[in-house]
Amino acid sequence: MTSDAVLSIRSISKSFGTRRALDKVSLAVSKGEMIALIGPSGSGKSTLLRSITGLQTIDNGEGVIEAFGRPVQAKGRISDKVREARIRTGFIFQQFNLVGRLSLFTNVALGSLGRIPMIQGLLGLWPRETRDAAMAALHRVGVSEYAAQRANTLSGGQQQRGAIARALVQKAKVILADEPVASLDPVSARKVMEILRELNRVDGLTVVVTLHQVDYALRYCDRVVALKAGKMVYDGPASGLDKPQLIDIYGPEFEDVFWEGAPK
Repeated sequence: MTSDAVLSIRSISKSFGTRRALDKVSLAVSKGEMIALIGPSGSGKSTLLRSITGLQTIDNGEGVIEAFGRPVQAKGRISDKVREARIRTGFIFQQFNLVGRLSLFTNVALGSLGRIPMIQGLLGLWPRETRDAAMAALHRVGVSEYAAQRANTLSGGQQQRGAIARALVQKAKVILADEPVASLDPVSARKVMEILRELNRVDGLTVVVTLHQVDYALRYCDRVVALKAGKMVYDGPASGLDKPQLIDIYGPEFEDVFWEGAPK
């Protein structure tokens, strides 16, 4: 693992029955990068992201995943050091993963549970540092006025911004976002992508985001990694992807939905 790498994925595979979701995938992510994972549905994007945090075990074999120089998993087994990596890694889910009956503030404050006693958090006895950090994070993502509302009364875009705020309270150094805009309207989706891009550029957070919207990948991310049938088929600058390559990744039908103004 190089000195500036925060994630190292080496020759990992994952099978579900006879289907190979990941096939000897290797990827190194350096500090401060913003990377888009693209590819057709079922190409392995979400499986890769979940494997990085140990939410999904990889196949037994030579595969190794490290985060911040610490082992996450190897040879199909989760490391007993995985919690150390998870504390520094924020995960943004497609369906927000907020507790609907709790207030937005409480959901965001839960990001501090890795640093305070569990019972203190469960009782809502948040220390001053956590309260201040939660409100600052909510303000940062533009939803502080909804702090007292139950999460399930908010729009999808508001909930997703709350999920990002929770990662900020967690003091995450890496944000893994799994289809964070798939359930959002175009305006909310752009806002979420702009927030992630700002956190990357201004705060230096490393961001890896899976996207179905290729135009978002090219607009907001400097590096693109493409998967197809579990194999990595492109890893390079967003500017290096052209229309023929994208058609090769997604199939000939992609040309029918190719957006105006995209690469030729």
